[in-house]
Amino acid sequence: MITTRQLRYFDALVRLGHFGRAADAVGVSQPALSNQIRELETLLGGPLLERGAAEHRLTRLGSEVAARTTAILASLRDLEELGRARGAVLSGPLALGIIPSVAPYLLPRLLPELAETYPDLRLVLREAVTASIVEELKAGTLDAIVASVPLGDPALSEAVAFSDRFLLAVPSASPAARANQATVEMIDADQLLLLADGHCLRDQALAVCGTIDPARLRGFGATSLATILQLVAAGQGMTLLPELAADAVAHNDARLRLLAFAAPEPGRTVGVAWRKGSTRERDFVALAASIGKVAT
Repeated sequence: MITTRQLRYFDALVRLGHFGRAADAVGVSQPALSNQIRELETLLGGPLLERGAAEHRLTRLGSEVAARTTAILASLRDLEELGRARGAVLSGPLALGIIPSVAPYLLPRLLPELAETYPDLRLVLREAVTASIVEELKAGTLDAIVASVPLGDPALSEAVAFSDRFLLAVPSASPAARANQATVEMIDADQLLLLADGHCLRDQALAVCGTIDPARLRGFGATSLATILQLVAAGQGMTLLPELAADAVAHNDARLRLLAFAAPEPGRTVGVAWRKGSTRERDFVALAASIGKVAT
């Protein structure tokens, strides 16, 4: 008989693409995970993986099983939530994903608020880029995510938490620092510094800049706003900064000048997303309200 353990192990392997990382993710040894995968293959009557020296690809059977496994685990997660939905709002365990351009600036404000208002809540946090946490949410390994919305995924429901306007961060010694307000025309593609590919903030910034060709941007591969701001402070360029992060990374640095944009101000909308039909919808709406309370 196929077990949920085997399905969870296989799902972790599909998501992470590596036996060692998958074993770490589910908290077992690599041989134990491999044995469970082989038992699953025996029960299903064929190999799920093309085992090679460099990497493991899914067979046709493996691809079909992976898709069904995602749906099965998500349904099991929803079933587990059914009992929790009858309890107090935001109580018990909640696995929450959150994007890197929000997590370090929101969590120091949010966690004390949740601890005081919802003392029975047990958060498990996962910080990763939008594509990763959306995938994990739909697979059932996360209960909800905090990200820029709308995500445009029909399988998900969303609640807006707050609006986060963009500021233009420039070196205080640069000519741009003498302006009273920022305009899109001030943004120079040769000077614009953005997060690495995969971060939604990069895509949002490019959308603000309109006609800038991403190929002209200088490649630093930075994965944090703090790193980008240090480069700007050192006179290496300029960047768009969410106001949520401004107090934490910029306001106390005399080498930086933050300029608000003239109306209409560009920005992003941050919200909470969850699987459509989840029985814990009231929890996620309450979470969005708490986020909005501390972020504005």
